[in-house]
Amino acid sequence: QVQLVESGGGLAQPGGSLRLSCSPSGFAWDYYAVGWFRQAPGKEREGVGCIGSGDGSTDYGNSVKGRFIISRDKAKNAVYLQMNRLKPEDTAVYYCATGSFKCLGYRHPGHFGTWGQGTQVTVSS
Repeated sequence: QVQLVESGGGLAQPGGSLRLSCSPSGFAWDYYAVGWFRQAPGKEREGVGCIGSGDGSTDYGNSVKGRFIISRDKAKNAVYLQMNRLKPEDTAVYYCATGSFKCLGYRHPGHFGTWGQGTQVTVSS
């Protein structure tokens, strides 16, 4: 079965850090870009960022730029979302997605065809 497996969500205090992981199951993704998204209750899904497959170039949404870092470890077959200086407004369900070769246009619905199950991130004191 083709799927993405996410881990690493949980509770963090404002100003703290969390790292999410995403790995493929049932397929290889070496040539695919990988995106991270989030959705808070009552809000639309938001593109957090994306990492390409070649040079590992990244793109970030304005709300997380300078705080979040996406990286890729090909040896471990994983993509990470390092979240620093967390804010209460970062609280959401976070998803990773893949299935396209490029990040260009990653925020567009339908850009990625394979999605993870989502992991809850709660930022609260």
